[in-house]
Amino acid sequence: MIKTINNRPTAITPVCIVCLLAIASVFNAPSQILQEETNKTTRIIVEHADSSLVPKEYDFKVQILTGNLAFSHDNATMNCDSACLNSTENTLDAYGNITMNQGDTLIIKGDVLHYDANQKIAELRKNVIMENGEVTLITDSLDYDRELNIGFYFGGGILDDSLNVLTSYYGEYMPETKMAIFTDFTDSVKLDNKEKQFLLTTDSLEYNTETKTAFIVSRTTIVSDSGYVFSDNGWYNTETERSVLYNRSTVISKDGSKNITADSLHYDRMNNYTEAFGNMLLNDTARKAIIMGDYGFYEGTPERTFATGAAQLIEYSQGDSLYLHADTLMMQTVDAVREITAYHGVRFFRTDFQGVCDSMYFNTGDSILSLYRNPVVWNGGYQVFGDTIHILIDSSTVKKMTVRDFAFSVQEVDSAHHNQLKGKIMTALFNAGEIYLLNVEGNAEALYYPVDEKDGSYVGLLRTTGSYITFNIANRKPVRIKWTDETDMKLLPIPDLTPKDKFLQGYVDFNYLRPKDKSDIFYRIEMKSEDKHEPQKPRSRRAGRKIENTETNKKDA
Repeated sequence: MIKTINNRPTAITPVCIVCLLAIASVFNAPSQILQEETNKTTRIIVEHADSSLVPKEYDFKVQILTGNLAFSHDNATMNCDSACLNSTENTLDAYGNITMNQGDTLIIKGDVLHYDANQKIAELRKNVIMENGEVTLITDSLDYDRELNIGFYFGGGILDDSLNVLTSYYGEYMPETKMAIFTDFTDSVKLDNKEKQFLLTTDSLEYNTETKTAFIVSRTTIVSDSGYVFSDNGWYNTETERSVLYNRSTVISKDGSKNITADSLHYDRMNNYTEAFGNMLLNDTARKAIIMGDYGFYEGTPERTFATGAAQLIEYSQGDSLYLHADTLMMQTVDAVREITAYHGVRFFRTDFQGVCDSMYFNTGDSILSLYRNPVVWNGGYQVFGDTIHILIDSSTVKKMTVRDFAFSVQEVDSAHHNQLKGKIMTALFNAGEIYLLNVEGNAEALYYPVDEKDGSYVGLLRTTGSYITFNIANRKPVRIKWTDETDMKLLPIPDLTPKDKFLQGYVDFNYLRPKDKSDIFYRIEMKSEDKHEPQKPRSRRAGRKIENTETNKKDA
């Protein structure tokens, strides 16, 4: 070879040629090594075959292999009865008793396999079984992506992880992360736990086979021997039977009589406990009661419901529902006896009955509703207040009310005239939701405006003082007064009345506290400090249950 340098021919010696070839080999070596490694890692290797045939019609690109076949590719092995290996396309079609192993735990079996080594995708058909430890996936159509380590099945499949059996039309399983995704647009994704006896049904579900946790991503129903769960977002641990549910989920008791709904629920099926966060609503249809609040919980053993933050109780056993609000509400049932307790800022409304107090207690065993700390009750035109008020309720209708230690009743005749009754112990009897008798014993005092039957004018102001006074009431007006012989009576002319004459000591107009409707119970109105009456001593709520109602030494006026 001759080369011209500066217009002069120069010969290239053999030594130069050797050097150039050496340099070229150095620069080409990495690409050659890389190509060899690439070819080595992507090519399917025949580990064993009893016989091999290379048909001429396939231009010698395909080998037909039979008998004790074994193949390998990138740490995966494949066995089958017969196969076609396309060395040019680097694919394998296998038939009969197919077993594919990857790693120590993943085994896939089937009747037909198409394996693309370039894409590392295995397509298995008919009687396909994927095993990964305790997890078994059964289907007729499975595509397994070795690069992503994901198995896709379609046309129906079953995944069994020793605790749950999951079925769906379409599914994905990731052996490395232990996650599975199921989809069926006809609500046919099912998670069946026969050991703990519950069935989950949905159209889409994510599930972790290691933690046994189902992740709820669409409308889902869970049916068990404990009841029902409805949710479209959250998770349910099928092993611990605990769950967190979002998006106004609902838990319903086994008999369907109680259901609890909230923005989010923490549900513990094993302990029959549900904790509610945000806009909680519990409906007890058996006892005709609804409890609501910003936060609360329900537990079944013993049966107990708690609510706080805008807490409300609605009792709807009768046509006229009772609406009650307090800072905290609790309802529990022991031996078929229901107890309801309300703490702080109690306000309640019913069309015929309203009231306020600091705390309240109700027991269905004796049907006594007790109001504590500055209680005030209104019935029609009557206002009753005192130390402690006990109310007897029969079939959700007020039958009797008792006020102990300090008792005061006011009836507004008009804006300027008020009938008043005061004493140590007061009893009010009701008929059809209205007071028909007021009885007071011990230091009894009364102010009453008799009315002239002819012209309807006030005769005067009758002031009575004694140990015992009773008002009989009809059409919301006193029609008869009873008292003892020792009662002191005075009739004061209307023109001679002074402001002091018109009111008994301790009189307070509490109408500024009176709930006007069912929504007004949430408007917290503090009682004025000067209007509060402090009880002389604490008393049991049972103190006012029985009152002797003697007729001795009574006279009618």
